[in-house]
Amino acid sequence: MHPKFCRKCQILVQSPELGIPCQSVTVSPITNHTLFHLKRTFFPKSLSSQLLSSFYFTLNGRPLADHTSISASQIPPLSTLILRSRSRGGGGDGGATGAESRDCYLNMYAVKKPDKVDPNEQRLSKWLNCALSNEPLREPCVVDKLGNIFNKETLVEALLKKNLPKEFRHIKGLKDMIKVQLSLIRGMEDANSGTRFQCPISGLEFNGKYKFFALKSCGHVLSVKALKEVKSSSCLICHEDFSETDKIPINGSEEEVAMLRERMEEEKAKLNEKKAKKIKNGSRVNGEKDSMSLEQSRLSGTKHGNAALNGVADGATKRFKAADMAPANANKEVYASIFTSSKKSDFKETFTCRSLPLGRN
Repeated sequence: MHPKFCRKCQILVQSPELGIPCQSVTVSPITNHTLFHLKRTFFPKSLSSQLLSSFYFTLNGRPLADHTSISASQIPPLSTLILRSRSRGGGGDGGATGAESRDCYLNMYAVKKPDKVDPNEQRLSKWLNCALSNEPLREPCVVDKLGNIFNKETLVEALLKKNLPKEFRHIKGLKDMIKVQLSLIRGMEDANSGTRFQCPISGLEFNGKYKFFALKSCGHVLSVKALKEVKSSSCLICHEDFSETDKIPINGSEEEVAMLRERMEEEKAKLNEKKAKKIKNGSRVNGEKDSMSLEQSRLSGTKHGNAALNGVADGATKRFKAADMAPANANKEVYASIFTSSKKSDFKETFTCRSLPLGRN
């Protein structure tokens, strides 16, 4: 039983082949309904079980058996189930004319091998759905430093609840997310009917058949073909400059992910080294300030009780002024000049009297 099935939840069901739009279905863990009961709700009651068996559910390209219990099927809440029809094959029934396409043959093979995952659906699910929740992508979207694409709202919610899966634990906060701007295909702006995206320059569809880069500097998503044909060091949309390290391959290969992970570790090591250096310099400056304040307090006489002689209250400090200690009949300025240096002037001071520059005698 999925851990989130502790109470009623919703799942999404749609069927592009039958023209059934995306619908929300409430599921309760108390009932023992199977996927067969869920499938029957979309067809007339008069339809026989034999004809009903020619339809099946898939989740992320993986076929699901009709006898599977919904509450025990490990289907996450708000997941999208696709209702598909089986392509019946055989011999002598007029079903094979020799003119079928390779796609039709693959569909028949998928029926004979229901445990096999359809690679096309698996690929589409990876590029059109959030990597964390498997929900259809919707704005705003973000990518991490390894090229995984998410719905920002879903990822932020998982960060706040601290329930990110192990493979996404490298995401610590907003600084590890890069907001991307996906270009919608006209006529497919409704996320419930399956939103599709494309490269705004080349027009190639964002479906996994072509490689795409997300530019870290501006967030625009462009196909590799567009960046190769129009060689430029600035974004082809907003003209903001970018470097090679700013290009993040979306859903890249194992080699590309390994390269991105190595780059991420290098950036992390540099950041830690910078922080350690900053802390070290900060402690050194603080130590110098402490020693200077200690020396000043020693010279001002606060350690020897001179603060009390100057009429300063406990806990306060005051600089020593010779004029305040002048005798009754003495000139304060003349008396102070004995203990302090002369005022700033162009004359040099003698070694015998600092307050008496050359030219005054």
